[in-house]
Amino acid sequence: MNFYCPMSQPFLSVIIPARNEVKRIPLTLVDIDHHLSKEDFTYEIIVVVNGAPTDGTDELVEKFASLIPHLRVIKLTENERKGWAVKKGMLEARGKYRIFMDADNSTSIDQFKNMLPYFSAEGGSASGGKDGYDVVIGSRTAKGARLEPAQPLIRQIPGKLGNLFIQLLILPGIWDTQCGFKGFTEEAARRIFSLQKVNDWGFDVEILALAKRMGFKIKEMPVVWVNDPFSQVTPKAYLGVLWETVKIRYWLMRNSYNL
Repeated sequence: MNFYCPMSQPFLSVIIPARNEVKRIPLTLVDIDHHLSKEDFTYEIIVVVNGAPTDGTDELVEKFASLIPHLRVIKLTENERKGWAVKKGMLEARGKYRIFMDADNSTSIDQFKNMLPYFSAEGGSASGGKDGYDVVIGSRTAKGARLEPAQPLIRQIPGKLGNLFIQLLILPGIWDTQCGFKGFTEEAARRIFSLQKVNDWGFDVEILALAKRMGFKIKEMPVVWVNDPFSQVTPKAYLGVLWETVKIRYWLMRNSYNL
């Protein structure tokens, strides 16, 4: 069993954006702490409660914080959308490695053990290393990925068409930009998320585009992904991602990020 000291830097930070997640987040928090408490590294779990939940998510998570010593809660006063919640969590995290994941636990934290070897001992290309990656992202399309069960065809089609558009416009070679399981080195997280502009679903595309433009090495790895029939992603969200991709392309062309 590892011991957590609030003053020391944890090895891993896990960021979970949440709003109305009272039915799904309890098992997710238990699962994360169950897996990580068996590891020989320190960790912190950060739940960013977005806005004023209508189902008591904020009160529930605060109760869990009294039971899980590694858990802390960040409460946003307004609903700033998922992208802003992830940005807030990433920049307030203190871990050497930082992951954000979904409140529904579609990809379990136990897959961090598969992610860790892709990070080098002392950083990737942008920080002077040679072998490791700076950004490692879960992929539902990479060889070896497993979906339990597979998404309905009606959700697969817009996702695949949207990915082709994203690749053509801004991120060639990245086959799954929207999987909610992404890991970063401390330096990559600090530099990328400090420049993030997009607050909604398209933030995934933006942070990957920024990582690529800044010279960080990106690796897609296969994950086990459990389909949630109560997903909050709507067809409108798919269209929003595409529009935000256009805006990101424009910002990069105009050097609005001052890179």
